[in-house]
Amino acid sequence: MQKKTIERIRKFTEDRDWDQFHSPANLAKSISIEANELLECFQWSDDDYDLEQVKEELADVIVYCQDMLDKLNLDVDEIVNSKMEQNERKYPVEKALGRAEKYDRL
Repeated sequence: MQKKTIERIRKFTEDRDWDQFHSPANLAKSISIEANELLECFQWSDDDYDLEQVKEELADVIVYCQDMLDKLNLDVDEIVNSKMEQNERKYPVEKALGRAEKYDRL
């Protein structure tokens, strides 16, 4: 995410004094709630969905994720790359190529 966008998210929260409500538990709940609202966009059809609604709900998830990164003093690149290293070990290309099974079933 661009620095300008991150700063905008931070300013939005700061201007409203909402950091006081942003405990890690509250942010995790909010991420889950918004992710479920995103899922609701596909409730009755995998193909017939409102892209604008999907974008709004996805943005809500991303904003809350940034809030949680800030609250926990985490770097998105660091944690994503760490997780990708784990995933690459669990799902080596030679075993996982074209397969959807969980790593312990490959």
